[in-house]
Amino acid sequence: MTELEQYINGYFGVERSKLNALSELFVLTTLGKDEYFSEIGKHCSKLSFIKEGYVRVYNYTDGKDVTQWIASKGEFIADLSSLVFKTRGRWNIQALTSCELYTISQENYDGIGEIIPEWDKIEKLFIAKCFLTLEDRVYSFLSMSAEERYKMLFYHKSELFNQVPLHYLASMLGMTPETLSRIRRKPIN
Repeated sequence: MTELEQYINGYFGVERSKLNALSELFVLTTLGKDEYFSEIGKHCSKLSFIKEGYVRVYNYTDGKDVTQWIASKGEFIADLSSLVFKTRGRWNIQALTSCELYTISQENYDGIGEIIPEWDKIEKLFIAKCFLTLEDRVYSFLSMSAEERYKMLFYHKSELFNQVPLHYLASMLGMTPETLSRIRRKPIN
C-alpha cells in the first residue's frame, strides 16, 4: 500500500477495491528544486500528495513574498480555489527541495465520482479538513504570541527547521527573521 493509499484509507476509510481504482488515477511525478507546481495567474489543473520533499505556498504583498504554508511529506498541495472553481491561481507553489508527488489531473479529479459514488461525502471531508487547518492557523494568529506559534510549529513539524530556509518559516509564522532567531535562542519548555 502506497503512502497515498494509507492516507486515504486511514482518513476517509475507502474500501479496498475503490481505493485501488482511486489510487490508479494518481501518477508518481517529480518536481525539481525551485520548480513551480503552480503559479499566480495560471490555472492549477492538478492536485498532488507529497511522497517526499518540501513545497512552499506563497504570494507577494507590498513587494515581498509572504509564505502561506510549507507542505511536506504526507500532505496534499494544490491551489484549491483554482482547482475546484477553475479560476486563475492565487498562489505560487514552488518546490524547496526535489520532490516526489502522487499527482492527479483536473480531468481525473473531476471524474472520481464515477469511480466512487460516495465521492461527494469524501470530498466534503477533505475540504472540511482543509478548512479546519485554516481555522486553526487563523486562531493561532489571533490568540497566540509569536513564541507560542513557533513552539506549536516546532512541536508539529520540527523537521522543517533543518530543511527549510528560516526566513520562509518566519514569514509563515507571521514574524520577522530577527524575531524568529531571538525566539530560537531560548530553550523550548
